[in-house]
Amino acid sequence: MRTIVIVLVALAIAPLSAQVRSKRPPVAQPFVTPLSQDDMRNKQAVIETSQGTIVIDLLPQSAPNHVGYFMKLAKEGAYAGTTFHRAVKLGIIQGGDPLTKDPAKRALYGTGGLGILKAEISQEPVTAGAVAAVLQPNKPDSAGSQFFIAVTDQAALNGQFTVFGRVAEGLEVAQQISEAPTDDQGKLTGRVEIVAVTIRDTPPPEPVPFSRESAADLAQYRAVLETSRGPVTLEFLADKAPEHVRNFLRLAAAGVYDGTSFHRIVKGFVVQTGMVSTRSAPLTQKQKALVTTLRPEFNDTVHVAGTVSMARLEDPASASTSFFICTAPAPSLDNKYTAFARVVEGMGVVTAIEQEPLDGEAPRTRIELKSVRVAK
Repeated sequence: MRTIVIVLVALAIAPLSAQVRSKRPPVAQPFVTPLSQDDMRNKQAVIETSQGTIVIDLLPQSAPNHVGYFMKLAKEGAYAGTTFHRAVKLGIIQGGDPLTKDPAKRALYGTGGLGILKAEISQEPVTAGAVAAVLQPNKPDSAGSQFFIAVTDQAALNGQFTVFGRVAEGLEVAQQISEAPTDDQGKLTGRVEIVAVTIRDTPPPEPVPFSRESAADLAQYRAVLETSRGPVTLEFLADKAPEHVRNFLRLAAAGVYDGTSFHRIVKGFVVQTGMVSTRSAPLTQKQKALVTTLRPEFNDTVHVAGTVSMARLEDPASASTSFFICTAPAPSLDNKYTAFARVVEGMGVVTAIEQEPLDGEAPRTRIELKSVRVAK
């Protein structure tokens, strides 16, 4: 882990002061927004890019003039056709320069649209998802249309740049952009275009799925595990472990389990899957928010062939996403692991998975949990 941190510092921190500052001296024409706090409160910017959509919560309480100027440009359509022109892999992405509309001006990318705003430095940290104004070297009052998005935490930048927004959705899109090819100056070699930026009222929070159903309601659901070896259908023991059932249904409906693998097989004991680190693609920002640990709900369900139970670490309250299916009686697990479901169809598929060739407890060939389909 320590090596990874050092690598990120080398890649993301050291070049950032150069990446998020331009080269021309600012013009002394500070902008003061005519918008009131009420005009800017509870607003989001929706950035549609050629790689996907990024939604930003604007922070007028921290940087009113920056938010007001950003909203002004967005409503004028000024960002449409510009690009994210610079990136540091897993560090930051930079965009908003009006000169990037013209591919012939590539040598000047990063120099346009500045010198409009005075700094509004606050206590907002430059953590993952922070949206901040681009500056010129040693010119704190040189911001303008350009901005950068921190893909990962950038503690070395705290207190140096005006943070005026935070990514609410689509941080994975920003991460993908940060990994695009760049030249030796950190400029993207291809065009990642900002198609449009629109301002909207922040929508009310979405209700958390499966948060209000009773245990009887939860018991009506079935889950079909679509594996690379065939389907397996589960029924739920909601009267025994309602919060585990609720959590499983929530993760399944959000696609958290999609693309995970059966990473552990112990013949005559269990097959295990659902670990997010085995996913074929990273979780989205929304999916990550659903992943949590669970308090145990140990119960009197016996672990026999077909029992589905949550995997955990030594801490009884460490169950998260990974679960296992018993392939034989396992009384040593009773009252120590939370049983929350049982296989009602497809036990032959489970048996086939159990018979896969192994290296230790790991299958030699990837066996995928392609999706989990929830239905009543």
